[in-house]
Amino acid sequence: MSTAQTDIVTTTPDAVSETIYDVVIVGSGVAGAIVAKQLSAGGKSVLIVEAGTSEALTFEGFQGYVDAFYGAVDKTPNAPYPLNPNAPSPTDNAHGYFVEKGPLPLSGSYTRVAGGSTMHWEGKAPRMLPEDFQLRTRYGSGLDWPIDYDDLEPHYRMAEYELGVAGDTEEQRRLGVPFPDGYVFPIQKIPPSYLDEQVRGAIDGATVQLHGQSVGLHVSSFPQARNGEPNPDFVPEAGGVAFEEYGAQCGGNGSCVPICPYQAKYDALRTLATVSAPDRIHLLSQAVASKVEIDSETGRVTAIQYKSYPDRDAGDYVLGSARGRLYVLACNAVENARLMLASGLSGSSDLIGRHLMDHPYLLAWALMPGNVGAMRGPLGTSGIASFRHGAFRRKQSAFAVDIHNDGWGWAGIGVTEVLRDAVDNGRKYGIDLRNELISRISRQLLLAFMCELPADPANRVSVDPRHTDQLGNPRPVIHFDISDYCKQTISDARTLSREIFGMLQAEDHTAYDESDPSFFTYKGEGYWVQGGNHFAGTHVMGSGRSTSVVDPQLRSWDHPNLYLVGGGSMPSIGSANITLTLAALSFRASEQMLKDLDA
Repeated sequence: MSTAQTDIVTTTPDAVSETIYDVVIVGSGVAGAIVAKQLSAGGKSVLIVEAGTSEALTFEGFQGYVDAFYGAVDKTPNAPYPLNPNAPSPTDNAHGYFVEKGPLPLSGSYTRVAGGSTMHWEGKAPRMLPEDFQLRTRYGSGLDWPIDYDDLEPHYRMAEYELGVAGDTEEQRRLGVPFPDGYVFPIQKIPPSYLDEQVRGAIDGATVQLHGQSVGLHVSSFPQARNGEPNPDFVPEAGGVAFEEYGAQCGGNGSCVPICPYQAKYDALRTLATVSAPDRIHLLSQAVASKVEIDSETGRVTAIQYKSYPDRDAGDYVLGSARGRLYVLACNAVENARLMLASGLSGSSDLIGRHLMDHPYLLAWALMPGNVGAMRGPLGTSGIASFRHGAFRRKQSAFAVDIHNDGWGWAGIGVTEVLRDAVDNGRKYGIDLRNELISRISRQLLLAFMCELPADPANRVSVDPRHTDQLGNPRPVIHFDISDYCKQTISDARTLSREIFGMLQAEDHTAYDESDPSFFTYKGEGYWVQGGNHFAGTHVMGSGRSTSVVDPQLRSWDHPNLYLVGGGSMPSIGSANITLTLAALSFRASEQMLKDLDA
């Protein structure tokens, strides 16, 4: 197998100042990488401005990240990546990058290095459902999209090819996801874990009630961007080449969040490693975009101002400008909004930064009656998708359930905590300690209920000159809460977890800490939720400039040569992890960008 190493050109601020590119892209995550690949294939010259460092462009650099993760005591999503005060990341908000204004914390994280947050995502890549695109019309909540599922379906196929998605289309069809006749994923589904099979055997075929609707429980595999067995029935689109895996096949290492040592999990550097004309793409790393410069008469973007820093530990920088004919903001939903607002561009609709969404996760954990092989990765291979659609969505939001193979770690009481408790409190050692650890760890089951949160203009990103980072750039100010529509889902998910644990004859150990910043009460019961890092909605697409920020091709209504791609353009997120959808949108937007450049 090949490794994902790119031949694109790394450049310098001096070289950038002497060049006018066809396209200037801010961000080298999955959205920026796809746009760069598509436009360079169309003969266009591309500059990518990346805030973070670019060590992972080489195999040695990537391996350095793996070694850093192995050596880290605290295995956070950003553990492989050195702290960078010039391009800070909200790792559990420990370093104070987000300015949280509440009522609840956003409580998520992302990674500002080359490759973006695909350098720490889990790899799940499901499609949204057709009804997710019409949330307001069908269920009276959130926003509708200006396009429907059928408009995006061809681009979903392009994204599944690009990311190398493993899955079973027949299984997904039964869950309400349409596919063209005969279509299969590039890679066969990742086999279910032993834990998955134990849960399946106990609950499949059972029925529960949800707001008067009977819902059958079924365990199904996740589509995920992970190398497995290539699918012999996969046929590339016309003119395409056979799918080629980069990295090795999944070895079940269990460190999918943040980093796969085999490079079996997709990251955006894989896209940059497969461009057809790498000489047309220049990458300027360690350059934090600080301002979108606008012609006040035409509204057109004239340059992206950036701060180039030689040393991530020092606050010294050189101010530069990148110029092109077309500009693309391809950061995540928080960073795109932060940059626009820092540039004084709130939009004629005043919606930039608003409608901030994420998937709140309710966690529930229990001990199974026997050894179920916990801690055998990847982190998630199967789940329960029975609650992604249904009439109950008029009363509460949709949700999906992950069966975690990594025990109780996400709940904060994982292997390390079990060991400490056994030694410090149980006074266990020798064979008694070994037996205690086997008993307490191998039986762990964690269910993660990923709940849909509809768009709400009160949930937003803003900026404040009183809150800046080391380079003087504004930090994101976050206003975030969870609606009663979503809280009802969380309440019903906790009830469902008790029912499932009962079917499994598992001991429920779920307990929510009232001191946690994300703790809240609803209808007399307390909960806390974890962020999914699926940030969306801050520059939503729509059919008119008064109700949206970008048009159905992700082009700014106010600035005709500016595109805002990524999760921020999504008006709803349903109950699907957002990466595949934002990748599909990036392919769709790239088609219009080429038309604009050729016009």
